[in-house]
This record gives sequence, structure tokens and C-alpha cells, in this order.
Amino acid sequence: MHSFFFRSLTGIATFAVFTLVAMTGTAPTANAQAAPAAQKKVKDQGEFDLYNGVLTEKDPAKKLQNLEQWTQKYPDTDFKEERLQLYNSLKQPAKVVDLGSAMLSKDPKNLTALVLVAANIPLLPNPTPEQMSNGEKAAQTLKDNLDSLKPPAVSDADWKSASTNILHNANAAMLYVAMLPGQQALAKKDFPTAEEAFKKALQTNPGNGQVAYSLGSAILSQKKVDRYPEAMYYIARGASIEPDKGGLPEATRKQVEAYITKIFTQYHGDDPAELAKLKELVKTSPTPPAGFTIETQSDILARKEKEFREKNPQLALWLVIKKELTGPTGEQYFEDKVKGSAVPKLKGTVISAKPAVRSKELVLGLENATTPEVTLKLETPLTGKPKLGGEVEFEGVPTAFSKDPFMLTFETEKAKISGLEVEAPPRVAPKKSAKKK
Repeated sequence: MHSFFFRSLTGIATFAVFTLVAMTGTAPTANAQAAPAAQKKVKDQGEFDLYNGVLTEKDPAKKLQNLEQWTQKYPDTDFKEERLQLYNSLKQPAKVVDLGSAMLSKDPKNLTALVLVAANIPLLPNPTPEQMSNGEKAAQTLKDNLDSLKPPAVSDADWKSASTNILHNANAAMLYVAMLPGQQALAKKDFPTAEEAFKKALQTNPGNGQVAYSLGSAILSQKKVDRYPEAMYYIARGASIEPDKGGLPEATRKQVEAYITKIFTQYHGDDPAELAKLKELVKTSPTPPAGFTIETQSDILARKEKEFREKNPQLALWLVIKKELTGPTGEQYFEDKVKGSAVPKLKGTVISAKPAVRSKELVLGLENATTPEVTLKLETPLTGKPKLGGEVEFEGVPTAFSKDPFMLTFETEKAKISGLEVEAPPRVAPKKSAKKK
């Protein structure tokens, strides 16, 4: 039986999660008196039989049952590390975390317990606060003391390779612990709480794409339009981080890139240049700079309208008047607000004149130079032929309005029209009197 037991024990000679760090402990023996003082040993034949029963059992369910019996009957054993690895191999993360944490309370630098607790905490869907605290503590201990934890029997080359994996799992454990409160809040649709949790996670994981994306999603889910720029910043940052530098998996990252393009376009409009600027900006900092914002489509329209009014105040005024006149209550608007009122100076292009010489009416295009919109009726005719195509500025009093075809008629006088070029009327030669015979 003893020889078989020793052969079985070789199956747990390495860390289950890394397979590179050799265990230096020896096999247990039922003869405690014959063992050296530093050698691990079973307490009695009963523990030997239970432990050997775990190792020799092939069926996972029965193996776990045997393991539980050994743990219950011999909670204090020299083979805690081996027991922990067995629970790990049977995919029992809660047992690994709890038993490993108990080991660390007595031996805070136990490498087996540190590695397995850190590796298993992300496997718990709903860890208790105590489990989360223990998992985070184990991960932090690994990060802070990794070089000093190297077992003497492990070569430098093997340790360099193993420590890379250990550090990766420690970082994953700490990220999981940092992210879990936010994920749990998201599941409950408690978006403000999720936001605060992810902000806290961002402080310790500023270069992690998942944290940035999750924070942006939590803010966006609160549906506060004034905060959408902030949300888009974090989502864009989540998509900007390469997978090998802490970013999302490539397939997920592409989905997030498509998503940020969609919500940016819905909010701001189709503007590839501005979107490209946002994507470059998010690479510079994990948080938005002071005063950061993104214009809404209505903001852009209002800004452009303001710029247009400042540069073209007369045309802007005319467009407001025309918009009201062409609306569903245009006739009433004319009667109540326009007819007989003094309208500020407007500009237009002379399209036609009636009659062509000594004209009493001028037809102007205000919005463009080819569409008739305004008729100016003069008190006295012009003294010559008005030049067509020239721009004039005028004042007058609206007296008539037609919606279809559109036309607003003003009464005015030549003195209130500036810029009008009038050609002198053609001279008519006097008639010669007939010669008397």
C-alpha cells in the first residue's frame, strides 16, 4: 500500500494552476516516529487511508466526497497545501478561497495558498465581503513580494516564466474584486452606485479597457443627456486600449468601436473628423480633461445660426419673417405682425422691373438672386432704367402678401432704396418739322 501511495502522490508535484513551481514537500507516512522532524506526516493510519482514498479515486464526485471526509475528520493536517490543490483540481473555488485564507492567516507568505486564493477569487460569482477582502489581500501580497516568494528548488528560468503567470492572475484577481461591486450594481440597474464603484476601480486600474467601458456604460445608462459626453469619453477610451496593454479582447473592442461611432453620430451628427479627435484625446488620459464636452446636433445648429446672424443680420431677419409667413398661420402672422409695420432694412437682388423704364415696381430676391420674394411699389417712378442683378438695401411698409406663389409687397420710395443703379433713359430725337413747299 505504501509504494502505491508514493506513486500516487507524484501527481500533485506541481502547482495545479501554473504547472511550473515544484512542490518541495515529501509524501506522508503512517509511521510518524520514523519521519524526520521537518518531514510532513499523517497523524495516524486513519488519515493515511483517507488521503490515499482521495488520491486513488478516479470518479470526480466520489473524489470530492472523500476529500470532504478527510477535511472534516482531519482539519489540522501537515498536508494543507496538497489538500488545497486537490480542491482546486476539483473546481471548488469557494473551498480553495476559504481554506487558503485560513492558511494565510497563520502563514501570510505561503506561496501555494497565495497563488490559489488569487486564482480562484474570480471564479466565485457572488463572493462574500470577507472572501473578496482575502482574495484582494492575497493578490496584493503576490504583487508586493513576488521575488522573495521564489521556492529554493525552482530555477531562476522556471521562476521567471511562472512569476509572469502568477502576476497575471494576481492582477486579474484585483481587477475582479475592484469591478464586482459595479457589476452587481449594474445587474440591479443601480447605475449611480455602479458608476461610483467603477470610478473607484479606475483609480487602481487606469489603463484597463473594461473598467473604462463599464464606467461609461454606467453613466450613459442614467440617461442624463448633459453627461453623455463624459460617458462617450470613457467608452471611447475603453475601445482605444490595445488587448495586450490591458484592453478588451479584440472582438469585443471592435464591437465597442462600432458602438461609440453609433452613439457619437446620434448625439453629435455624422462627423468623422470630430470622432477621430475624440479617439485621439482619450488616449492621453483615463479621465476627461476639464471643460470637456461634445456638441449636440442642436448645439451645432444653434451655433451656426448665431454665426450666420452675426455675419448676415439682414438675411437672417428675412428668413425668420419668411419662415413665419410660409407656415400654417402665415396669413394671420402677416395681418397681426407684418402688415403696416416698419420693417428694418433688408437686402435683395433686383430681378425685374415694371415697366422696364421709369419703373414703379421692383421685384427682388432676398434669399437668393433668382427667386422673386419681394415687390417694391414706388410712390413715384424712377427717372430711368434700373440695372438688374444689382444688390440693393431698402426700407418699406408691407401692404400685401401672397402665400402661393410667395410674394410680400412693400410700399416705399426711391430715397429709401440704396445701392440702386439707374441708367439714364434713352434720349428721343425731336421730330423734324416738314418743309413748306
